Formats: sequence, C-alpha cells, structure tokens
Amino acid sequence: MNWLAFVAIAVLLDSIRIYIDNYASDEFFKGKGAVSQKLFYGYVFIVVGLVLLIITGFNPFASDLTAIGLLLLSGFLGSISGIPYYRALEIENSTNIGIFIQLAPVFYLILGWLFLGETISGLQLIAFFIILAAPLLILFTTKKRSRKVKIRAITFALIYVIIAVISNLIFVRANTKGLGFVNEIAIMFVAKGITNLLIIYVHPKWRKRFYTVLNSSKKKVLKPLIANSIVGLAKDFAYRSALIAAPAVALASAASDSAEPIVIFFLGIVLTLIWPKFGREKLNRKTVIVHLAATLLIVVGVILLQF
Repeated sequence: MNWLAFVAIAVLLDSIRIYIDNYASDEFFKGKGAVSQKLFYGYVFIVVGLVLLIITGFNPFASDLTAIGLLLLSGFLGSISGIPYYRALEIENSTNIGIFIQLAPVFYLILGWLFLGETISGLQLIAFFIILAAPLLILFTTKKRSRKVKIRAITFALIYVIIAVISNLIFVRANTKGLGFVNEIAIMFVAKGITNLLIIYVHPKWRKRFYTVLNSSKKKVLKPLIANSIVGLAKDFAYRSALIAAPAVALASAASDSAEPIVIFFLGIVLTLIWPKFGREKLNRKTVIVHLAATLLIVVGVILLQF
C-alpha cells in the first residue's frame, strides 16, 4: 500500500480518536482526572502486544537487543506523552487541540535533521513560521479572560507533540534493525502498556478516580474506552507504517498534518449537528472563520515543508 494511503487512514482514525477522547474526558472524567483512562489502555496495549508476539513466534534472545531497547524507549515515551495530551483535552475542545498538535511537522523536521540526517531548506524555515501562526491566531482571537486557559492548553499540547515526535523517530530508527514491523509494533505496545500501568499505580488518586467512574457508570464508560482502543491501535499501525514507508518522516507527518485539522474541524461540525453531545463544537461565525483561517495557514505551511 502507498504511504499516502496509510496517511489517509491514520488521519481519519486519529480524528475520530480525538473526538472519542474528548467525549469520554468530558462526559465521564470531568474533574476526575482524564489521564486515569490510561489504566484501561495499559491493559489493552499489553494484551494486544503479547498476542502479536506469540503469533509471530518472536524470540527476544535471538534478536537485536539495541532495537528492542529503542522500541521499549519509544513505547515508554509514547505513554508519557499521554499525560500532557489528556491535560490539554481537559482544558480545550477537540478542534483547538487538533490544531495545536499540528505543529508536529516542525518538530519532525528539526529532530529529523538532528538525528536522521534530513535537510532543511529555506522554504521549510518559512513554513515553520506560517504553521506557528495557526495556534497564535486562535490564541489572539480569544477573549482576554480565556487567554490564560488557551496558553495552558497550547503548552500541554506542545509538550505532548514533542514527546510523541521523539517516540516516533526512535521507532523509525529501530525499524532499521530488521526485527519486522509487527514485532516492532508489538514490543512498543507492551512497553506503552506497562508504562501506562506504572503511571497510574504510582498515583493512587488517578487509579481511584478510574475505578470510581467505572463503578458509577460501567457500561456507558466502557463503550467509548473500547472504541477508542480499537481506533487508537489501528491508527498506530497506519501512522507508523506511513512514517517508515515515506521518503522522510517529516514528509509523512506533513501530509498527515495538512489533512488532519480539516478532517477534525469538519468532522466536528457534522458531529455537532447530528450528535451535539459527542461533537461539542462552537459553530458561531467567528469560531468557524478563525478555524478555517488557522487550517489554511497549516495547509500552506505544510505544503511548503515538502520543498
């Protein structure tokens, strides 16, 4: 399959995942610590990872230990990135978070240049500033009394993006060691799952919050968590496949991030119209215009990143 096809699949799945995350965080974990959901996802990642390793007959003792170490580190960082991500979702709506995290191509290009030997052109430097203008546009069109909240959301989103980008670049580096893509994904899943559980179990308050929510609305809360697990796992496969198959990781990220804010925004409009409880987007004229302008900036910037 062409790497652009993997990008298209990843974009759609990630857009859906963000809305499910936002819905679950607001509906069930509002004021209860959205990050406590990592307890559920920790078990899911471990089970899926171990099943894949058993199916492939993976033998760690006959494999490159450096590659295994890199994959474990990638999974660890992937899990850690979830903490600022959920903090951002507790503060902002899905569309804004979606735009804030589209700064990823900038970090892919910088870190790809530092660690993978990829080059940066003059046009790409200009693209950096164009892309950076998108979240700034949202920030400065926000009422002053809400600006501090926006700054907090942007800060958490940026921390999430930086950690996630490093995790993915490490995964790409490990891919050169020849373990096989399914085994690489499986090892990363196991590491991510174990880290999720460690994060929750060293914070008894988060663990207690998860079980409180689960006991109060077991059937209702499990539906979005299970759906998010399926969508998130599929997105991980698709996105990392695109990163590996593309000519450069920044190119795959750029293609993904040029499309994702558009998909997130219009998916949000559709969901808000047909299922307001799930979409939850503000559809007043100013908000629509600002988000369309921010999306346009990102698209222009990401196109320039490819030159």
